[in-house]
Amino acid sequence: MANGALSGLSLRSRALMIALLAATGWPARANDSAAELSIGGLQFVRTKDVAMASEELHIGLDRVTVRYQFVNQTSKPVALTVAFPLPDIDLSEAENIALPSSDPVNFVAFETRIDGNAVPLTIDQRAMVGNKDVTALLRQFKLPLLPLGDREIRVADLPATTRTKLIDDGLLMPAGMSDNGRQQYTPGWVTKTSAVREQVFPAARTVTVEHQYRPSVGSSPDTVLRSGLRRSAALGPEVERYRRDYCVTDAFLAELDKRTGDSQANTAKLQERRISYVLKTGANWAGPIRSFTLTIDPGGDDRLVSFCPGRLKPSSADNARQFTASDFKPDADLKILMIGKF
Repeated sequence: MANGALSGLSLRSRALMIALLAATGWPARANDSAAELSIGGLQFVRTKDVAMASEELHIGLDRVTVRYQFVNQTSKPVALTVAFPLPDIDLSEAENIALPSSDPVNFVAFETRIDGNAVPLTIDQRAMVGNKDVTALLRQFKLPLLPLGDREIRVADLPATTRTKLIDDGLLMPAGMSDNGRQQYTPGWVTKTSAVREQVFPAARTVTVEHQYRPSVGSSPDTVLRSGLRRSAALGPEVERYRRDYCVTDAFLAELDKRTGDSQANTAKLQERRISYVLKTGANWAGPIRSFTLTIDPGGDDRLVSFCPGRLKPSSADNARQFTASDFKPDADLKILMIGKF
């Protein structure tokens, strides 16, 4: 499921963009690109009793790590439900999505520690078709809720009665015809997954919570921001979306142009990587985050990075990949664009 089309677009828009890119010579075969999932950090119920003293967020291509320090501001222990919601997976579009692992439950290899000690979380996974919960039906037929890796479903191998039931209930959707003219089907439900635990914050004490996971990294074998492509009128709306979503500056484009020139062909062999991070859940605390640090690691000093920093400022002139803020209240999520040789 790590292959697919362009991120951030509806299926119809993706088809249009592929046609436009093909017309301009950009290699946009469906198996060349993958769309990223928006993943974030831990989520807690809203509280006025516990404050976030600090958050250190490190985003890399292979690993996202977050280190929080929470302070219980009351004289009594506070118990809160801690959740790590994994992104919903719409199986009807699964081939468009970059999934970091083939684990059908913990598909981002999520781990968490409290004060240095590994702690378990209860994983809850459900399958939905619209507002209908179809988890029990799938389990009745011994089918995986998230068919990844060796758990992928071979529809043709299902008993005819099972296949008919799944089609009638909307769990299997038509997906074109086979070479011999037989109707093919693909799973059509949405898999919802979350990891949950109860966490006690002792009175008047700081608790350190750390977690890490493998991010979903969107990829493309070229970039629409290259001079040879972005000057195309047909690609204008997509270029503007990039500039808006990733706060691409003229200085960024000028540096990109130095590396790629004006050729329509991608002779420099530059590629894109994209990571989305849900940051706004950090606004559930008593007051803002007192000290916030973001470090972006593109995996190489020669790779260009662009994102919308908002209130975040570079930590120093010598470190262009680390940003900080005091009394920080996240009001937008992060979308990070990386361009280079990967």
